[in-house]
Amino acid sequence: MSEEVPNEGDPGQSTQPGSQPESSQTQSPSQAQSTLSPSQVKSQSQTGSSSSSGPTSASQSSSGSGTLSSMDTIPVTLASVPEEPEPQPWGRLLPMVRGFRSLDCIDDQYLFGRGIKSNYVLDDPDEPGSTRSKIYSKRHFRIYRDGNEVFVDDYSNNGTFVDGILIGKDKKLPLVNNAVLALAEQRNKVFVFIDLMSDDQSNLPKELQEKYLLTRRIGTGVCGEVKLAFERGSCKKFAVKVINKSNFKSEGTATRNAQTEIEILQRINHPCLMKTEDFYQTEDSYYIVLELMEGGELFQRVKCQQQLKEPVAKLYFYQMLCAVQYLHSNGIIHRDLKPENILLSSQEDKCLIKVTDFNQSRILEQAVLMRTLCGTPSYLAPEVFTHASTTGYSLAVDAWSLGVLLFVCLGGYPPFHEDFGRSVTDQIIQGEFVMKPSRWKHVSAQAKDVVRKLLVVDPSKRMTIDEALQHPWLQDNEMVETAQRLMYPDGDAPPPPAADPPTTSTATAASPMEMESETAPSGRKRGRDDEDEDGHRPAKRSQMQPRAPM
Repeated sequence: MSEEVPNEGDPGQSTQPGSQPESSQTQSPSQAQSTLSPSQVKSQSQTGSSSSSGPTSASQSSSGSGTLSSMDTIPVTLASVPEEPEPQPWGRLLPMVRGFRSLDCIDDQYLFGRGIKSNYVLDDPDEPGSTRSKIYSKRHFRIYRDGNEVFVDDYSNNGTFVDGILIGKDKKLPLVNNAVLALAEQRNKVFVFIDLMSDDQSNLPKELQEKYLLTRRIGTGVCGEVKLAFERGSCKKFAVKVINKSNFKSEGTATRNAQTEIEILQRINHPCLMKTEDFYQTEDSYYIVLELMEGGELFQRVKCQQQLKEPVAKLYFYQMLCAVQYLHSNGIIHRDLKPENILLSSQEDKCLIKVTDFNQSRILEQAVLMRTLCGTPSYLAPEVFTHASTTGYSLAVDAWSLGVLLFVCLGGYPPFHEDFGRSVTDQIIQGEFVMKPSRWKHVSAQAKDVVRKLLVVDPSKRMTIDEALQHPWLQDNEMVETAQRLMYPDGDAPPPPAADPPTTSTATAASPMEMESETAPSGRKRGRDDEDEDGHRPAKRSQMQPRAPM
């Protein structure tokens, strides 16, 4: 389809390519260009108009012709280029005195000072160079963002204050919502910082606000969330566990759980157990200030590496045993030992570990047995399912959970899982698990032996924590020395508690578990049929639950 452009003097006339009227030949360049698209005008201006002096073909668009080809006249709609969204500010500085302007913080850092190279020049626009501005340094302070945290560096001689606290030259402090910046003098309050990416902290206890600055969320749990906090005076990092009372069906439940955890945290003092620093509460929440572990959860470490190297698993497991031994010696049962509740101090393989999350823990009085079903199902001992409501259970449940935990670290998969066919509960009650040769072929026999002796169904025949510490696998002087240095960097390690020697009954009871059943005894049924890629039958351990005591 072609579009015809009539001559200016005859809007209704249509011409043919062979009959060009004289009037069209004298058409001005501006008139000819008015009929062309911008791209054609640009092309014409580049090549020059040759219609008046050179020959034209029928397919060529000519300024002397009243008709343009379809190639020239079909309108082309270009796709609109999407506009990039404007960057959103992460913070805002509002002036508190005359002569300063507000600043929306979009870039990652801003330098403030009298110097002309500063991003924000500290000078009075009404009186440039006034003596009043001389109190500010040429490089006074810097505000910058590091991830989700905001900090202020003090470069001045006269000082920079955050909420009345002097930062100190070449030092830094975190900056949170509604923080007031004073320059040169504590009373010279110049800016208030508005954090546009954080929650309001006005509902926090006053004492907590005065000592700590809460920032982003770094974890969640059954009882609440965990936030990163900075101590105002030192900028030292902490973790604040926020337990929301509304998450429980009754306030009494929340109070009991929180008070239990607080009581335990305040009683314990061991390098491999999470230590409480402070405790606050409001009508709605509890706030437990804990030391921060930068390495994250053991769960994530195993998930990323798929399997821990045996020396690394041994180092971590030794520390876990020391922590649980300390708890048991103080009459405390954890009841929820799992990789998510083991925290690492750094991203390095050789690092300190800490056991945390004492929500399910109970402080045992004399010979009192637990009779409640709690904890994470995959890590619960058999007696929790079978005897919780009758004879109860005791410290041995933690030994079982540590056996499951060690299995996960060495094998990279859980010993009891619904994908294995039967229900998790049935697998645990029967003590039925599989060591796949493809995962366990490089694990030492001694390490496997520890797993087997901890995963004994009968709690009276299960290896205890003290016995585990005396197992040959853990008689590794180099590993023990490394663990002692991590736990006691100042060299003030107490003498290790004397462990009870292994009993004959325990050793005898565990002996059937020592064999890796590559070929099962005749007539013995297997709970699951699982061969590895080489066609070998994996090892299987199965023990029946003992008859409940009368």
